[in-house]
Formats: sequence, C-alpha cells, structure tokens
Amino acid sequence: MRTFFPSESGKEPQLSAHNPQSWLQVERGKLSKLPSNSSSSSIESLIKVPEPPILPFYKPIDYVEVLAQIHEELELCPPQGQSNLYLLQFQVFRGLGEVKLMRRSLRAAWQKASSIHEKLIFGAWLKYEKQGEEHISDLLASCDKCAQEFGPVDILTQLPIDATVSSTNENISMNGNEISRNVSFRIQDERVDCDRQKISSLSAPFHAMLNGCFSESFREDIDLSENNISASGMRTINEFSITGSLNEVPTHLLLEILAFANKFCCEKLKDACDRKLASLVSNREDAVELMEYALEENCPVLAASCLQVFLNNLPDCLNDNRVVDIFRHADRQQRSIMVGQASFSLYCLLSEVCMNLDRQSDKTACFLERLVEFSENDRQRMLAFHQLGCLRLLRKEYDEAKSLFEEALNAGHIYSVAGLARLSYIKGHKLWSYEKLSSVIGAVTPLGWMYQERSLYCEGDKRWEDLEKASELDPTLTYPYMYRAATLMRKQNVQAALAEINRVLGFKLALECLELRFCFYLALEDYKSAICDVQAILTLSPNYRMFEGRVAASQLRTLVREHVENWTTADCWLQLYDRWSSVDDIGSLSVIYQMLESDAAKGVLYFRQSLLLLRLNCPEAAMQSLQLARQHASSDHEKLVYEGWILYDTGHCDEGLQKAEESIKIKRSFEAFFLKAYALADSSQDQSSSSTVVSLLEDALKCPSDRLRKGQALNNLGSVYVDCAKLDLAADCYINALKIRHTRAHQGLARVHFLRNDKPAAYEEMTKLIEKARNNASAYEKRSEYCDRELTKTDLEMVTRLDPLRVYPYRYRAAVLMDSHKEAEAIAELSRAIAFKADLHLLHLRAAFHEHVGDVMGALRDCRAALSVDPNHQEMLELHSRVNSHEP
Repeated sequence: MRTFFPSESGKEPQLSAHNPQSWLQVERGKLSKLPSNSSSSSIESLIKVPEPPILPFYKPIDYVEVLAQIHEELELCPPQGQSNLYLLQFQVFRGLGEVKLMRRSLRAAWQKASSIHEKLIFGAWLKYEKQGEEHISDLLASCDKCAQEFGPVDILTQLPIDATVSSTNENISMNGNEISRNVSFRIQDERVDCDRQKISSLSAPFHAMLNGCFSESFREDIDLSENNISASGMRTINEFSITGSLNEVPTHLLLEILAFANKFCCEKLKDACDRKLASLVSNREDAVELMEYALEENCPVLAASCLQVFLNNLPDCLNDNRVVDIFRHADRQQRSIMVGQASFSLYCLLSEVCMNLDRQSDKTACFLERLVEFSENDRQRMLAFHQLGCLRLLRKEYDEAKSLFEEALNAGHIYSVAGLARLSYIKGHKLWSYEKLSSVIGAVTPLGWMYQERSLYCEGDKRWEDLEKASELDPTLTYPYMYRAATLMRKQNVQAALAEINRVLGFKLALECLELRFCFYLALEDYKSAICDVQAILTLSPNYRMFEGRVAASQLRTLVREHVENWTTADCWLQLYDRWSSVDDIGSLSVIYQMLESDAAKGVLYFRQSLLLLRLNCPEAAMQSLQLARQHASSDHEKLVYEGWILYDTGHCDEGLQKAEESIKIKRSFEAFFLKAYALADSSQDQSSSSTVVSLLEDALKCPSDRLRKGQALNNLGSVYVDCAKLDLAADCYINALKIRHTRAHQGLARVHFLRNDKPAAYEEMTKLIEKARNNASAYEKRSEYCDRELTKTDLEMVTRLDPLRVYPYRYRAAVLMDSHKEAEAIAELSRAIAFKADLHLLHLRAAFHEHVGDVMGALRDCRAALSVDPNHQEMLELHSRVNSHEP
C-alpha cells in the first residue's frame, strides 16, 4: 500500500496452456530484508532459544480438504447451521495465521446468524477483534457516513412476542346466578377494585379462579395478601388488564409484577414485564442485577439484553467476578434462557478473550471446560479438548493434559500428538516421543510442525536434519531458524549465524527473531546493531519483555544506548535518508524511533513509521502509527491528511479522497496532493482520470517536502505515464527519482526499457536495484521477467530462498512443468506452497491443473477451498461451476 499505484499491482491473468509466462504475471508484494553481517567476537552463554509452544489452535492435517468440506456443507445445510460452519472456518484460518480471512469468516457467521443470540455473539466478537478501531467510525461520521456496523441490536424487535394464553370476556353463570362483574382484591389493609373479566383474561388460572367452580368466583372480595404483590403492583396489573400495556413503572415494581405474572401464568403480562425491563438495561450494573431475575423468572428478552451489555464490554466485563460467575454457574435451563442454542459459540468467544488476557487463569480453564461440555460434534470436540489440554500443559497439570490431548487425538486432531509427545518427554520418555512423531510422519502427508516437534527428541545431525526438513515444508516456522542460528553462534560461526537469523527476518518480522539477533549483537559487542534491533522491537511492541519476560526491552535499550554515540537531529535525518534509500526498513524504523525522542515534528515521523510498517507487512502496527500521526499533527490540514490515509487504508477510498480535498482547501501541501492522487488512482478505473492524477502529482512536487517523499511522488508519476504509454516522460521521472536516491525507481525504469523492447537494459536496471537494496526478493522476482528461462529459473529460486511466502515463483515453476507435460511435478510444486500458505491464486492454478489431468474431485476440492478464501472471485466461481457439472 502507498508504495506503488494500483495499476502496478499483481492482477491474476487468464490461464494459458502453452507459454508459462502467459500463465502468470509478476505479483507485487513486500520486499525482503537482509541486514548486513557483523564481525565475529566472543560468544556469551545468554543465547537461549525456548522450545516452540504447543499452539491452542485447530490445525488439521489437510486444511484444504477441511475448507472444501465446510464449503460443501454450507451449500447443503439449513440456515440455522451456517454460522457454526463459519465459526469452524474461522478456526481453520486462525490456525493458518490468516487474520483477514479470520475476520471475514466471523463476519459471515454474523451475517448468517439464525438467532438473536448468534447475532449478539458474532457481532461482539467482531467488535472485539476490531477493538481500538473506534476512531474509524468517528472519521466516517465526519464524512456523513454511518459505520455502526456492530452497534447495539434492538432486541425487542428481534425477539417476537410469545403470548400463548387466550382471552375471554364472557360472563359465566353458575346455578342460575350471574357472577358479579367487579371484584376487589384485598392486600393487607388496602383494596384494589378490578374488572373481574379483564383480570380473568390475563391467564387460565385467573379465569378458573374468578369464573369457574372455585369459591372466589362468587366473592366480590378476595384476599391476595399472601401472594407477594403490593397494592400498587396490583393496581398496575389492573391497568394492564384494561390497556394491555405497562407505562412508567419503576424497576422494583416491574420485578414484583414479573414474579406474580410467573406464579399465575400471565404470559402477556410476563412478556410485557420482560420487555419493559429489557429496555431499562443500560450498563453492566443493571445487567448483573437483572440477569439474575431473567434466569430465575425465565425472561429471554431481558436475558438477551443483559448478555448484549456483557458482550459489548469485552474484555473488561470478564474482570468482573459477578459477570464471570453468571457464565460459569449457569445450568442447562439458564443457558437456554440466556443464549438459546448458541452455547458453544458463546463459550468459544469467552475462552478466546480469556486466553488473550491470561492463558493460564482459572477463568480461562472454567470457560474451556464449559466449551468441552457444550461441544456437539467431533470438530468442536477436537478444538475444545486441544485448547483445554494446552492450558493444562501450561499449568503443569500433566495427567489432565494427557487425557485431554488423547481425547482430541481420538476425535481426529493429529496436531494434539505434539502435546502428548511433549508430556512424555517431560516425564522422561524421550524415545516414546520420538517414535510417536515418527509414526505420525509415516502415516500421513508430513507437515513442517511434525519435524520441528520431533527434532526436540533427538540430538546432533538428526536434530539438524529434522529442522531443515521442517523449514523446507513450512518456512514460516521461526524455531528452526532460531535454533540453527543459536547453534552456529555457540560454535563461533558468527557470519553463518547472522545469515541464518537474517533469512527469516528477510520475510517475517518476528519479535522473537529480532530479540535473538539483538542477543547476538550484544554478545559481539556490536551495540550500534543491537540498538537498531531493540528500537525496532519497541516500535512494534512498546511493552515487549525480553529474556523470557524477565526484562523490559525499554530497559535494555537504556543500557545499550550508553555504548552508542548520540546523534543530532541532522545526523538522524542523514541516517534515515541513507537507510530509506538502501531499502533497509528495519534500520529506518530504528532511526525514526530515535527521532521521536527529540523535539522534531512527531506527526510527520509517525506517518513515515506507518509507511515502513506497511512495507514490513505489519498493518496493525502501521494503523497505530497513523493514529499517533493524527494525534500529533501540527496543523488542521496535516491532521486531515492523516485522517485521509486512515480511511483509505481501511477500505474507505472515497472518504479518504474527501479528507484530502478538505486539507487542500485549507492549505496546498505535498501530502494532501499525494493522498488525493493516490486515492483517485485507486478509486477510478477510467483512463481519463490519469491526466488528473498527473496534475495532482505535479502539484505535489511543487510543494515543499523532503527528498524521500518527492522520490516516491516521482516514482508514482512515472507509473502513471507508463500506463498511459508515455514512456519518455516516465523515464524522466524515474531518472529524476534516482538522482535523489529513490532506489526503487530502478524497477520503474526497467519496466520502461522492457516496453521499449530492450530486455538486456531492463535486466541490467534490476541488477542495479539488487546491488543497492537490502530488501531484494521483489527485485529478483521482477528481474526474472527480463531474462531467458534458465536465468529466470535461477532468479526465482533466489526469490524463494529470500522470501518463501512469495507465490509467483511456485506458480511459474509449476507452469513450466505443465508445459513439459510433467503434470504430477507441477501439482507437487503448487502443493509445496499451499501446505503453508492459503493463497487463492495457488489454489486456482492447482484446480486448473487437476481439471486439465481429469482429476475432477481434486479440482472440485481446490475450487471449494479457494472459494472459502474468496467467495466472490469470478474466475474461481466459473471454474467451480464448470468442474461441478462433471462431478459423478
């Protein structure tokens, strides 16, 4: 985002069966980071790599198969079952670490909710997942757009009135005598005159008492003093019997009438009390007090209103023991009143929130126990048993953990075998753990976590081999890199150790890996590099604690700074310029962190920080930086620009454009014009808008700014000219950007050379970028377009080594294999990446390959899984429809 124009983004091309280049198109993505190595020095014993945790996630052996099954079931199941399927889909994506897909699944569960309780639960869950983003709603409101997507639900209208009792107004004669129309109810020393027939219409018991064969039928005076109703309560009941409604009635009287209505089966009166009380619930205190009455008197509307208050105040309400006790002690009937048929979903949410607060707490244990109790099928049971097993393991309750992991494994969750192996190892049965993992590896298609876990139970070369295999199967696992790097460091092989930890930091900015590299630099007494890493850590997580949580990262930074030369503001700007130009994003983050301690304009610095964090694929941290930029803006027009970027980055392009225009009205500035140009280019598919975008970027370049941003503007202007086939103007822009050391402009200039049919020049231009930039996986990938097949293959192999998450190399290699009629190898190449990355384009291509070789079921499986990733992808829908028509 904000680095290139949308026209340069990777659009997926049509499939072709002939030329592999036409199967694929280079995709734009984040860049690789390769910090330089430092010299070797003495190694201290502080370097320690903790064992990888057993994650409390649902991790199926073949997530593609599970996603496909869910998609198929969604097509066939009744509406009331869909939300639970989307919840399962959410759990699959959580195990894969796909945050955006998790949220989309939750949104689908909320949209498909078949009851008010599910609506409340999934709406609250989405709100919880988006906590801290309330400012976006405020910004949208300032643009006259409502964003109360998960606001309070009007429960009174959602739950229909249920009055099952019939009314009667007939006078009944007994023994020839007509029953008197009026009746007086005596309550202590007071009398309440009522209409006999109106009161008798309230319920069958009253009708029988006042019009039937009971003695009260002949009395005009009836004593109700022993029925826990006051005279004022009876007068209100009488008024309700006449008007059918409750007006202004105090809460204590409503509760009194509610109990009376329950005792005498006055369903309409009870429902009216239920709804009236529900409308009075406005805060947690009300909800805690009234939930007790709701459960005791069976008031579903009131219970739902109280539940909504609790859920909309997550996680804070779970710090209130009264709320926790309500959820903890509710029996079957009370749960039915409180949450209907959605018990599993509710306790899934509550346990999730509690695990995030304190994974080992008694509250977490309690909710997970209830989750196990309310599981209705094997999929739900395997998740609940596994999560509770993970908690028991953390709490060192080993016997209970073993039983739970066994239950999860028996239900089909193979990943729970990792918990059993860890427990066996703790009890001294290391060989059993090794053999157990080996048997799993031999029985199913092995995954990276299996080899990672088995490596813990062997030594020497065997351990190293298992960790190499783990990285090969799943390069997203950080433990293998960390173990190898630490081992090499202890052997004083410094360069190899740094290269190993830099491998993973090149495509995954993991805090634990930054911490390990920080320790390496401390051991080497390379304090300049150490301060860089700890400042990057504090940028991502200001409260991060190092050395297994024993020391605050901020304290270590203070200690290290004593060994590092202080920079002036001018020094900082020079350092930032150098690192930005060399595409050293982690280094740039560190410099900005240091600059924020000075008196420099903080709004601008936080904005730069957000740009870097986006490039490093840290969108949540980037959004936090943008919020800080907004808070520290030095002027109204600057604040409007940051608000525009917040709106743009959250998918509200038109509103972002509006903010840019408001800023320009106050003052013409570089950032306002840049934002407007960027938002306009993204929101308009009309080629005629290109001239407007050009004009806006030219206006931006006329305004004061530093060379870092002007280089970006020139680069983007060049992109627009390329799209308009104005290659000379584009080349001028890129050359001018390079003159002010905007290194990425080499890529744009290479594109110009290529469009001029000068592939050698394009190749050379990309080589210059590779030589200058520390983060160059993207550069290798782009250069692969400008050379022959063998060099392309070499470059793409390098891309996969630098950033195994980039999908284009796998797709290209698979396409080449298909062209060579090596269908099995082509499918295997795609499967290699699909195993650890749920990518729509990989699944789409593999589905096409399966269709090509006549494997209808394989194609259908991949289509369904891909539609779980993106249900609205048009080409995928068409392929699914075509393949589905061939299903036997």
